[in-house]
Amino acid sequence: MAPRMTAPTALGVVGLAGAGLLGYALLEARWPVLRRVDVPVLARGEQPLTILHLSDLHLTDRTEARVAWVRDLAALGPDVVVNTGDNLSFASGLEPLRRALEPFSGLPGAFVLGDHDYRTTVFKLPTRYLLRDPRTANDPEREAAIEELPWEELRAIQVDNGWVDLTNARGSLEVDGRSIELVGVDDPHADRDLYPPLPTASAEDGRSGPPVVDHWGTPLRLGLLHAPYRRVLDAMAAEGVGLALAGHTHGGQLCLPGVGALVTNSDLDRGRASGLSRWPAPATGSPASPGRQDAAGANSHRQMHLHVSAGLGTSPYTPVRLACRPEATLLTLLPAS
Repeated sequence: MAPRMTAPTALGVVGLAGAGLLGYALLEARWPVLRRVDVPVLARGEQPLTILHLSDLHLTDRTEARVAWVRDLAALGPDVVVNTGDNLSFASGLEPLRRALEPFSGLPGAFVLGDHDYRTTVFKLPTRYLLRDPRTANDPEREAAIEELPWEELRAIQVDNGWVDLTNARGSLEVDGRSIELVGVDDPHADRDLYPPLPTASAEDGRSGPPVVDHWGTPLRLGLLHAPYRRVLDAMAAEGVGLALAGHTHGGQLCLPGVGALVTNSDLDRGRASGLSRWPAPATGSPASPGRQDAAGANSHRQMHLHVSAGLGTSPYTPVRLACRPEATLLTLLPAS
C-alpha cells in the first residue's frame, strides 16, 4: 500500500504548484505574440487590405520592452493601423507611447480611447471581475478622486500621426486611392459612448476616392470601440458595419485550458473574449446570407465580423496572464468566397 500523503506535505505540494503557476503567469504577460487573421469581408475583385490592430498597451515608464516590440511591428507595412484604446496606466506612459507609435506616423489609421486613457490605474481586487458587472463594486468617492491622465496629449500624438479620431464620430480613410468609411464611439464601459447618427447622402458623396466594397455590395465600413458592449455592436451591425474592432477584455487575462476566458469585463459572452467572430451570431444550422436594407440604410440580415484583441498589457497591479498571451493582430481583409 502506498504511503498516505500527510496534510503538511499536501499543502507544500499545492504551494509549490501555485508558485510555479504564478511564475509562469508573470512570464507569459511578457511574451507577446503577433496573430494573423484572415477576414473574408470584401467583394470579389477587391484587392486585399491589411489592418494592424493595437489595443490595451497600458504603458508606464517601466514598459520599455513593450514599446520596442510595438515599434518593430512597423516592419509589417500594414495598410491601416487601428488603436482601440487603454494606452496608459500612469501619466509616465505618455512619452513611451509617443515612441511606440512614432514608426507608424503617416500610415492611414484611426483610434478611439478607453477609460485608462482618461484616468490613472488604481488597485482593485481581482475578484470583483467575477461579478456580473464589476462596476457595481466601485466606491463612488474613490472613483471621483482618481487622477486624470493627459488624454488630450495622448489624443494629439495620434492625430499628429495622421490618424482619424473616432470619439463618438465618423470619418474615412484613403488607402491606395480607395476610401474606407469609419464609425466609432468613446468607451462604453465608462458610459461615454454616444453613437453618431448615420451619414447623409451628401457626406457619403464626399469620399476622396472610390469606396472599398464589401461582399454585400456596399461600401466597406469599419467600426471602432474600446469595450465590446452589446448595445454598440448591435448599432454597428444594424447600420451595415462590415468589421468592428474592440479591445478591453484582455482576452479574459486568466484563462483555463479547455474552458477559455472566465470573464470579459463587459456584457459580451465569454466565447468572444478574443479573436474573430460574427455579430449577431448566425442561427444554428442556418448559413449567413446577405440581407436587405431597410429605409434607414441598415442591413439587418447580415452578420458583421467582430474582432476583439486580447491586447498587449495588463494593470501594473496584476501583471499576469494565463493561457492568454499579450497580442497584436494583423488582419488581412480578403474577398469572400
